Amino acid sequence: MTEQQLPAWADPSVSPTRLDAQGVSRRQLLRRAGLFGAAFTLGSAATPALAAPQRGFGGDDPRLAYLVGDHHVHSVYSHDAKYTFSQQATAAAEYGLDWMVFNEHSNFGHAHYGAALEHKEILEARAANPRQLIFQGLEWYIPAAEHCTVFAAPGPHEVDLLTQFELAYDGKLLGYDKGGAADADTARNEAHALKGIKWLAEQRRSGYVDDVLVLANHPLRLGIDSPHEMRGWRDAAPEIMIGMEGAPGAQGAAIPGWRGTTSIRGEYENKPSAQSWPGYAADAYLTYGGFDWATATVGGLWDSMLAEGRLFSITTNSDNHRTVFDTWKNSDWPAGQNFDNTGKLPDPVNTDTPQAGSDFWPGEFSRTHVGVTRYGYRAVMAGLRAGRVWLDHGHLLDGLDVRVKRDCDAGRGVTLGGRLRVRKGEKITLYVTVTTASRANPQGILPELAHVDVIRGAVRGPVTDRDAWKAPDTKVVHTKDVSGRKGTYTLRIPLTAGDESFYVRLRGSDGNRHGTGYLGASIDPHGPIPHEPGNGDPWADTWFYSNPIFVDVAGA
Repeated sequence: MTEQQLPAWADPSVSPTRLDAQGVSRRQLLRRAGLFGAAFTLGSAATPALAAPQRGFGGDDPRLAYLVGDHHVHSVYSHDAKYTFSQQATAAAEYGLDWMVFNEHSNFGHAHYGAALEHKEILEARAANPRQLIFQGLEWYIPAAEHCTVFAAPGPHEVDLLTQFELAYDGKLLGYDKGGAADADTARNEAHALKGIKWLAEQRRSGYVDDVLVLANHPLRLGIDSPHEMRGWRDAAPEIMIGMEGAPGAQGAAIPGWRGTTSIRGEYENKPSAQSWPGYAADAYLTYGGFDWATATVGGLWDSMLAEGRLFSITTNSDNHRTVFDTWKNSDWPAGQNFDNTGKLPDPVNTDTPQAGSDFWPGEFSRTHVGVTRYGYRAVMAGLRAGRVWLDHGHLLDGLDVRVKRDCDAGRGVTLGGRLRVRKGEKITLYVTVTTASRANPQGILPELAHVDVIRGAVRGPVTDRDAWKAPDTKVVHTKDVSGRKGTYTLRIPLTAGDESFYVRLRGSDGNRHGTGYLGASIDPHGPIPHEPGNGDPWADTWFYSNPIFVDVAGA
């Protein structure tokens, strides 16, 4: 595809029914694993939202199939996007997504008109495409902070829940926005964000909706999501507020020669403001290998939260508003109409000339893989809540399975997001099964994984300083050179349970661009680094990350 051409599926008149070969093969895997069946329908029994606590030593998590998705997609129901619902849903199918969330911006027009109109289209799309899981969501302007994805399981009250929440708790609609030293109402606004999350949790507990989840979006883009706020959101309802974008959308923002000489991947092009948390350095506002500083820094903010011994997941997504090199533009408003009185932009028109944009289509570049034991909406949400998640850019891998197991056990061990209970001094092994990319990605490149890094951190319990952003005992402890390896292979990495509990997480890349990590070579000798402004070809610097596995040492 040339830069000027738009694929046939991007025409809004095309129905979003096709699935690519990758999606078919993944569903064949699900059938072989027995994951299709009763749970395929909306009313089916779901995978338990929270695994039962492990009382004995060891663990034996179930076999999983991974579904690929994107929880941050916009359409004409957002005031700053331009694609029809059909364009986005069909693109997602073309690029192999199993699930997606339409995550429209909060706005009075959206709350009063757009959410209901969007819901009608979602119901039609679900009926026409029963093997594509399409969630309705909202991009919440968090009081005193940035944005979050909020989305609910399908059901009779999903749109009512989102609309009630939008009107009662959205920072933009209430005027409770950015916060910081420049805002005298920061404490009130931060408290209102916690009330909103607790309100969502109550709707789930009461059965008003089957499930609802929240994820923080592009957390360090403006520097206004402080560490204490992120901890506060998590603690308000950890079963609802489950994590953050480890890597933002807008990954095409710095394609050389496209947007300009100051462009950064993710549109992380900001400087500290009066609303920013003052503890962030200027470097925190950049992306590192396309990932947010909070995630990419070994021993940084994400690790400081994990070191408390509590799961906080990461994701990646497209945040698609305007796709790079496409030729569509918003059409003109009819007389007397605007977003506030319609809740929907006019459908786009094709210009045959490339238009401005920073994004990729859903699934084209950024992918979040969620481990499930059933195929269905609630199963995806249960997998996200359990932390059975890994991410990749540029279709770097076809598959990843991670387990930690006691050497004396015969079971499958514990997988991503889980907890393995062991005795002090026990020998345990980390098993990393990689399936390398078997086909060219949408850019025409066959990705090759160069290395796998194992990152280990001590678990020390809750922090005294809620604004702490460092985990000084977290570092890269193993690096495996896997250059040239093809197909499916398993790395076996021995670990030993010491005096204290710990966690391990994984990272790897194509090896094209790396250097000393943000906190030094002794912590991360070859981590992701920022690109020079305006010269950040995303396809030439791709990474995968996994969620952690916790190892709880008895008596620690």
